[in-house]
Amino acid sequence: MSAFFSEQKNRKEMSHIAKARENLPPKNEEIRVPKVRVIGKDGEQIGIMKVNEAISVAKRDNLDLILIAPEAKPPVAKVLDFGKYRYELQKKKKNAKKNQKRTELKQMKFRPKIDEHDYQTKLNHIKRFLKDSNMVKVTIMFRGREMAFTEKGREILDRVIEDTKLSAKVTSKPKLEGRDMHMTLSPISEAEQNRIANMIEEKEAKQENASE
Repeated sequence: MSAFFSEQKNRKEMSHIAKARENLPPKNEEIRVPKVRVIGKDGEQIGIMKVNEAISVAKRDNLDLILIAPEAKPPVAKVLDFGKYRYELQKKKKNAKKNQKRTELKQMKFRPKIDEHDYQTKLNHIKRFLKDSNMVKVTIMFRGREMAFTEKGREILDRVIEDTKLSAKVTSKPKLEGRDMHMTLSPISEAEQNRIANMIEEKEAKQENASE
């Protein structure tokens, strides 16, 4: 008999651990408070009851008593089908994960001698990466005698910073390592984009007024 009860205890402990991992609320006998405010299966207010009485109410309809607001005074429990409740939570979590954008580190490489058309093409790629919530590592590659003109590479990086100032911030400043000079850009929030745009408009307006 002792082996049987030990197995039952282990099963309950494993169930609690699994539920904790899923962040599921306690139900039925797992509820450790003396009284709860009970909401019925159709959303009606049943009232404040002892937990064992509330569980009996749920069991009459072959349902479960689930603690949905433990911090309330008294805590609030609802009569639900726990299996369906768990399924809906998992479904919402899955959909939220699916819709969540994953940030990736994209790369864009330039050469010190780059014509305007190629620059604009690469710049548009960078802007698209940022719009898709990705970070971008921008690299200037120097070859042979080009190492004597690293300032040209810095000019290109500074131009990229200026051309993306409405959608990005520099999270890793321009740095020369070996034959490469690189920096990292990160996307900024829409609110920050609007703030910067407003600042630029105000600055331009003041300059126009000053020139008049």
